[in-house]
Amino acid sequence: MHRPRIALLNAARDPADNARNFRRELDADLVEFHAADGELPDGFDFDAAVVTGSRVSVYWDEPWIDPLREWVATADDRDLPLLGVCFGHQLVADALGGTVEPMGEYEIGYREVTHDGADPLFDGVDDSFTVFTTHSDAVAELPPGADLLAENDYGVHAFRRGNAYGVQFHPEYDPETAERVTTRKDELADARKDAVVAGITDENYAAACEAKQLFENFRALAAERAPIAAD
Repeated sequence: MHRPRIALLNAARDPADNARNFRRELDADLVEFHAADGELPDGFDFDAAVVTGSRVSVYWDEPWIDPLREWVATADDRDLPLLGVCFGHQLVADALGGTVEPMGEYEIGYREVTHDGADPLFDGVDDSFTVFTTHSDAVAELPPGADLLAENDYGVHAFRRGNAYGVQFHPEYDPETAERVTTRKDELADARKDAVVAGITDENYAAACEAKQLFENFRALAAERAPIAAD
């Protein structure tokens, strides 16, 4: 199978954890761009693109967000396979005409999410599965024409429109990243952070590893489409 060339649009202010985690999980030739520092591809000569998580919100007045949103919208117009994770999920939804809003609360820690089994992105993943989550914004309205793929009590956890996907949870996280992200949430009470950290166990991480299958499924989508992706 063709080894896809994927643009990794790293939206974290400190890109190290994202870079390490996605390099480990995506079996592809990754071309990395630090989007939060204003780096974006000059064109769309890739088999796919991935937009990572970030501590910022898509509606913040950050100078790099609009150019990233425009790049993603143009990539979607060209039918380039897209995968957004957490902030990336919200950014893709926003770029495609959806709505992102603050939740007024935090979802954080290992949680259960369900999917309907209808989309190949979730091939090999149980209908109810464990994931690590950390977000206080959510996709409140899907983009026009998008399908809801996964959800839980906190709302939308995955959607698809054409070749564009978003997942709210973090299948790429290792336990070290989950703990580091949790402990630096200054807006959360210490007791809640301690409870989340206590839940970052080998058992919960092993359960959450099932969702890593999404990366292989997305990589396969990109590889299948590769002969017509370049422009």
